Amino acid sequence: MPGLLSGLAPLSDAVTNDIRVEVLSLYSAENSQPLQDTWVFQYTVRITNQGSATVQLISRHWYITDALEHVEEVSGPGVVGEQPVLRPGQSFKYSSWCPLKTPMGMMYGTYRMSDDEGAEFDIQIAPFGLKAPYTIN
Repeated sequence: MPGLLSGLAPLSDAVTNDIRVEVLSLYSAENSQPLQDTWVFQYTVRITNQGSATVQLISRHWYITDALEHVEEVSGPGVVGEQPVLRPGQSFKYSSWCPLKTPMGMMYGTYRMSDDEGAEFDIQIAPFGLKAPYTIN
């Protein structure tokens, strides 16, 4: 697994049902405490509606894996306290953070969306790496 994690880029891009999800992660040295086995990563997500229907983000479901293969699932309503509505061509951007007990890991998941007729569907968040600089594999 560490070999796979070290090769994973700190960014991802996926399109599902005309909704594009782009993610960029960065190591947050000022919030990390490596001597206490805490590495903190910030990630910024941009969700863009490339379709012709208005959609709303209802909930999130993340899978977070560290270098010891410990998987944590995080789910809940919306993102950063919001359930944004995206009209055709609109984007929503937000930043959040993730602590790990190892200097590298990965995240991926799904967002549950609803279209303007009330139909719900999941969109993919492609895997992206979390990697502190100067990490030796």
